[in-house]
Amino acid sequence: MIQWYPGHMARARKALAASIPQQDVLVEVLDARAPRASENPIVAELRGDKPCVKVLAKSDLADKELTRAWLLHLEERGAPGNVLAMASTTRRADDTKGRVLELVKRLGATASKARPARATRVMVVGVPNVGKSTLINILAGRRVAKVGDEPAVTRAVQVVTLENGIALSDNPGILWPKLEDQNAAYRLALLGSLPDTAIDFEDVAHFGAAYLLARYPMLVAARYHLAALPETPTALLLEIGRRRGAIRAGGVIDLHKAADHLIHDLRSGALGAITLEEP
Repeated sequence: MIQWYPGHMARARKALAASIPQQDVLVEVLDARAPRASENPIVAELRGDKPCVKVLAKSDLADKELTRAWLLHLEERGAPGNVLAMASTTRRADDTKGRVLELVKRLGATASKARPARATRVMVVGVPNVGKSTLINILAGRRVAKVGDEPAVTRAVQVVTLENGIALSDNPGILWPKLEDQNAAYRLALLGSLPDTAIDFEDVAHFGAAYLLARYPMLVAARYHLAALPETPTALLLEIGRRRGAIRAGGVIDLHKAADHLIHDLRSGALGAITLEEP
């Protein structure tokens, strides 16, 4: 069982629990490459039946066929009309902004009728490094949230008033205290939602290599110019190490550096459009 729950995340959970009842709509940002793993059970618990827009961020890095399947799954799983789902990229910011706000408007219509004098209150939530702050900045039309490649960049709640009057709250990315699903933990680590020190780096790469060989063998072969695929994850990492010059004195392959190459290629999209789980 993986446990990585810094003190600021415990404080963020308390703030989230206090804030959610005051919101009209939640926007939960998920990583399109691992929607289930990046869906926080704490958010589901605290949200109850509050309307929610599920945004599959970084969809340009994900398998398009599986993204379509995930969008259907997320909407069908929720109460009818209570959960709407969409995919987003950072390449078409205006399109993303318009679509998110349209879905928020649809879900917040009931609250707006009940309290016409008050702005619709919307909170954006998500696990660390999933693209939450990027979405906040897109919606605000300016840089109001810190963006980084490391988890836990946002540390405090802030409220931004959008041009259309929506009161948008940004909440620090939080995980849950015990990551009991080992496979989900490895997926989060592969995508950078856990720090690289939380799980053994080579173990994470080994998990990723096994999945890639099974699900995306052609992408692996193309990226590393392999005439024949290695039969095991360890053999793949050794081959990557050889081809990327990750070699120690005496000709020994540096598995840690090889693991770094594989994980970087996955996170950056250099391997191709990849999704790590199916609905």
